[in-house]
Amino acid sequence: MTSLICTLQDHRDDVNWCAFSGKLFATCSGDKTLRVYNTHDFSELPFSPLTGHGYTVHCCCFTSCGQFLASCSTDATTLVWSMSTGEIEAVLEHPGRSPVRIFALSPDSAHLVSGASDGSLALWDFPSKQLLRSGAVSDTTMVACCFSPCSQLFMTGSTYGDLRLWDLDMNQLHAEKNAHDLGVTCCTFAPSILSGGQSVQFCLASCGQDSHLKIWAVNKSGCGGYKMQLLHTLTGQSAPVLCCAFSSDGQLLVSGSVDKTVVIYDARNAMLLYTLNQHERLVTACCFSPTSPLIATGSMDKTVNIWRLEDGCSDRGGKSLPELSALPSSEGRTSAGRSRLLVSDWSEGDVSAWLVEEGLEGLVDRFRANNIDGTELLSLTKETLASELHIESVGLRSKLQRKVEELKSDSVCSGIPDEFLCPITRELMREPVIAADGYSYEREAIESWINTKNRSSPMTNLPLLTTLLTANHTLKMAIGRWQTSR
Repeated sequence: MTSLICTLQDHRDDVNWCAFSGKLFATCSGDKTLRVYNTHDFSELPFSPLTGHGYTVHCCCFTSCGQFLASCSTDATTLVWSMSTGEIEAVLEHPGRSPVRIFALSPDSAHLVSGASDGSLALWDFPSKQLLRSGAVSDTTMVACCFSPCSQLFMTGSTYGDLRLWDLDMNQLHAEKNAHDLGVTCCTFAPSILSGGQSVQFCLASCGQDSHLKIWAVNKSGCGGYKMQLLHTLTGQSAPVLCCAFSSDGQLLVSGSVDKTVVIYDARNAMLLYTLNQHERLVTACCFSPTSPLIATGSMDKTVNIWRLEDGCSDRGGKSLPELSALPSSEGRTSAGRSRLLVSDWSEGDVSAWLVEEGLEGLVDRFRANNIDGTELLSLTKETLASELHIESVGLRSKLQRKVEELKSDSVCSGIPDEFLCPITRELMREPVIAADGYSYEREAIESWINTKNRSSPMTNLPLLTTLLTANHTLKMAIGRWQTSR
């Protein structure tokens, strides 16, 4: 079984990726930051958050020794951070200044490959941070890539739906067309290599917009050619699958989906083991710890959940983590993170924590029994408190009603409507303009986007037919009215 041991709620926007090293854990977000935690108690490191990117951070990954953390962003860069100081060690600027959507580090930390919105790829020598070579797949966006366990090959996936295998000379060794209908979202190699006679086999997992998680055998024959064979199609989720990851021994496979679920499979036998339903929005990130029986999952609900695998899974190796009661700092972070969410986005656990903070701990069990989350909390009236929750004390009902009204007032003051945020910067727009794709952006942000030769839409990745921008006076007035009413 699995148990939720910790929820991190420090990001102010969607969580896009998460990654473990032996001793550290990192997350990145649409809020343009990365956050780094100690895996012993999930306390945030003193130099966290990391704030070097100008736009959304899509991906992050540690080097094998954990000395460095790399991250990529819509700002067309991949940054390398020192995990000793939190300082930027190197800036890898993608050729053509195209937004970097994905990257991967080789297991031996010798190479880094990055993929961009225009379908281009860049291969870097990681120790020297020098660009070795570049390539491209036309008419698509690179959204997935991973290195083989031998570090000599890498796989890419695109919105076109194909999987492509490359060597370090950027030679394309195999193309699996239409691997996922409507597009690939993620791919990852299992850590082991199978060999026999003159053949070598790798195991690859991929997922996509077709709601499928697929397991492939990537075979190298004696003559040097490569083939891919579909072994299993896993259908444990009912909507597009956005992320997947193998455990360090290759025995387990985890995936996250638009249907808000996290599913854990026995990878060898293609058997569904557990379905986790803690997240309230799309699950966008998942990963296993290499040293402990832990899984991390990130979501568009702005949270990261840390799960412990039990019932024998911990026998796979690694140290145990302290129980939740030994993580006092987590409770403080949860409270701070909850305050950044709209009340309507609160979970049942958030409501319970709020009741305790307001001195109403005697109502926790009653609220839990009635599955009261943030939305239900805001809809409570004195009548429903009496008739449905059976709170007999008039004074207690009045006190609770006052507290709910205060929450409603605070919610109006702190929650910025999503349509008022620039899709590029995720900040409140001051000078909204309409681009040729029909979306509204902050003028400075979209002009900067266009001036760096990105003539594709930040939202659709399709070419902008014109760079003409039209002031959105209606939206600007709506923002002004909202600010006045706060």
